[in-house]
Amino acid sequence: MTPETVTPETVTPETIRAAAERIAAAGQSRPQLARDPVNLPMIRNWLEALGGPDGQDGPGCPDTAPPAMIQVWTMPGLYRARGSDDPLTAMSALLDEAGFTAVVATNCDQVYHRHLRLGEQLAVQSRLVDVTGPKRTALGEGWFVTTRSTWSAAGEPVATMDFRILKFKPAPRKPPQGDATPSAPPGVSPPESSRPQIIRPVVSPDTAFFWAGTAAGELRIQRCDDCGTLRHPPGPRCPSCGSLTAGHAVAAGTGEVYSYVVHHHPPVPGKKLPIVIALVQLPEGVRMVGELLGAGPDQVRIGLPVRAEFVRVDDDLTLPAWRAIAPAALPPLVIDVTPTFVISSALATRDFQDVHHDRDRAVAGGAQDIFLNILTTTGLVQRYVGAWAGPGATFRAISIRLGVPCSAGDTLTLTGEVSADDGAERVISVTGRCGRGDHVTATVHLVLPEAVRPEARP
Repeated sequence: MTPETVTPETVTPETIRAAAERIAAAGQSRPQLARDPVNLPMIRNWLEALGGPDGQDGPGCPDTAPPAMIQVWTMPGLYRARGSDDPLTAMSALLDEAGFTAVVATNCDQVYHRHLRLGEQLAVQSRLVDVTGPKRTALGEGWFVTTRSTWSAAGEPVATMDFRILKFKPAPRKPPQGDATPSAPPGVSPPESSRPQIIRPVVSPDTAFFWAGTAAGELRIQRCDDCGTLRHPPGPRCPSCGSLTAGHAVAAGTGEVYSYVVHHHPPVPGKKLPIVIALVQLPEGVRMVGELLGAGPDQVRIGLPVRAEFVRVDDDLTLPAWRAIAPAALPPLVIDVTPTFVISSALATRDFQDVHHDRDRAVAGGAQDIFLNILTTTGLVQRYVGAWAGPGATFRAISIRLGVPCSAGDTLTLTGEVSADDGAERVISVTGRCGRGDHVTATVHLVLPEAVRPEARP
């Protein structure tokens, strides 16, 4: 049975998985040629749409293409179909038959072997990497499909990309409802049913000082009154001298990640998964566990310097957490996401998916409005980091992970920090936030020639 002969009545999770195995076993698709060679007019259109007037190339036209355009060159466009053996097309057709008709991109990991030169003719081949589902998501039940594409010029591989989409059935839209729970009077704790639903620690006589400290914005460590030994977690008896009397010391609130886990499952009340839980080595000699805030799983590492942060849950509880200390921060970039910006950037990336230009179709698919496509988001990350790095920087890789959609009428604010530096190659962590939360978290690997490193500039 092929995806073309499957009917909705016969599509089950088992038939989807079986079809995925057959498509994956077929290996790479035949080479699909780009419609046009790498050319300056398309580069200029892309720069203008994503960067505005100051995004144009100006005097001295570029002789290489922006690396984040790699996918743009081989997009099928409005009428041109992908190859008959394209794995993403085959899986999408099958999932459409099964009722998973809506689609969003979720991840894009691009690796660049070199930058492209004007006049080069590209070809792309793709293979199916993984299909997982059905999964329940905030958008609705669906399947994640991951493909790997390889671009070549005159037989030379120039870039690869792992690309993941979610094919889903849109969840029914719920009408807005008011908050029926009355607020508690000042100084009175809210009833248990209306308090934030999180896992609450047990406060004992041995740990009360610690939680009083977090409420005061202090990271307190238990200290033996007799021998001065610091210990954590707190306990009734000193492990060094056996004393039963103890006070506390206030820690500096800094440390390094000693170990960590990425928690994907089971669900944690009050948390959106995945989350990173870090065991932090303090300079005072003890280790403490807490959530690492503001860092995705691909941004944490052993030895990462962190500082304490205190998260107030309610009047009765403040939790300790950790946040990475940025050795160098990039200036923020604020982008006004107008309908024109959404549509023009989608066209400049040759993405004609209706949810990026047709509001009715976007809303029918469960979206708030038309929204930025992943090719635009990837390009904006490159634009942001490239403006900081300066001309001459060589991009090695850009990894994109999408969160909430960034819709027309919103504002996107990009912030970044240098998360690793070995002298020549830098790793830049980028976060893009809009009104509904984090739209994108990204990691960029690039090489800065000596002459253009930011610290070398006058």
